[in-house]
Amino acid sequence: MNGKYHFDEPVVRRGTDCVKWDETDDSQVIPMWVADMDFHAAPAILEALRQRVEHGVFGYTAVPERYYEAVISWFSRRHGWTIERSDILYTSGVVPAMSCALKALTLPGEKVLVQTPVYNCFFSSIRNNGCEVLESPLAYHDNTYTVDWEDFEAKCADEKTTVFILCNPHNPAGRVWTKEELSRMNDICLRHGVKVVSDEIHCELLMPGFRFTPFAAVSEVCRDNSVILNSPSKSFNTAGLQIANIVCHNAEWRRRIDRAININEVCDVNPFGVVALQAAYNESEDWIDELCLYLKGNYDALCEFFAGHLPQLKITKLEGTYLVWVDIRALGISSDALTDRLLTEGKVWVNSGTMYGKEVGEGFIRINIACPRERMMEGLHRMAKLILSI
Repeated sequence: MNGKYHFDEPVVRRGTDCVKWDETDDSQVIPMWVADMDFHAAPAILEALRQRVEHGVFGYTAVPERYYEAVISWFSRRHGWTIERSDILYTSGVVPAMSCALKALTLPGEKVLVQTPVYNCFFSSIRNNGCEVLESPLAYHDNTYTVDWEDFEAKCADEKTTVFILCNPHNPAGRVWTKEELSRMNDICLRHGVKVVSDEIHCELLMPGFRFTPFAAVSEVCRDNSVILNSPSKSFNTAGLQIANIVCHNAEWRRRIDRAININEVCDVNPFGVVALQAAYNESEDWIDELCLYLKGNYDALCEFFAGHLPQLKITKLEGTYLVWVDIRALGISSDALTDRLLTEGKVWVNSGTMYGKEVGEGFIRINIACPRERMMEGLHRMAKLILSI
């Protein structure tokens, strides 16, 4: 596609100590696994970082008021969500933020509800805080996922369930939950005294025609019963800069979360994350819009390729994120076995669905399409060659 930005430009990442490319010693492997993008960050972000580096001193960082103003302005104009300055707490990442929220809002031995298949760090964060994972599997039909409302309410009604971790947009199911769905989730949670912690890290990565609704923007009732976790890291490809925000309107919960941030010693952030967030939210809106169109083109190309070469595999409808969830059950091979063979024989690295819930993830794989299209297509051709040989 023609545009202002050059997402087709190949970026050499191998040898830069990045997890995505350097986790394997095999230089022939195309990585399409961990959720980061093979694109340069937005020019405004690069310029802000360049100026900060040129200053030459990188001491302890105070987060300025203009940082909060950038967050508030972005979510107001982008998503119609009015955030109060006092509701924002910063920390080093969304996963640390989640752990702090759980430390503040749960007691060891309580149950934390998740909708599987779901991001694998949810499980570790829950267990690391001494709690029990309680799964409410999403219902899969017509190549998409919906909430099993009867099961969801039954799990919320468990007297040991105190927190529900929502993934919005959902990784890896690709759903962007509607306002009506979010409101119904909260109604059920309120009936049973369950607090909502919403991971909204993928909120800017939307396919055309879909609209993201922050959980706290649904209603005052949702705002008052929720803790929102967000960061520019996924959308603007700045995960290594270690910056995220917790938005919590409930003053007592916020006090306890702030205390947990200090107990967990994730209260300090670096200067680069602070300036990058401001450049992302203040100067890079056109970049994210063009990125989403490019990702839609990648998704369409992937769907066309699978229809022509691997029609027995079903592609889940992608509403948000750049993570494609593929139903491989027709192959009669386990997810772990297929991903192992794709890596060792096909030289392409994808994620096994079992990472996201052993039972509901079996029979699926996850593919990261956030890379130049030519590279993605090479990875898909490698996949097809291996799969057709099985």
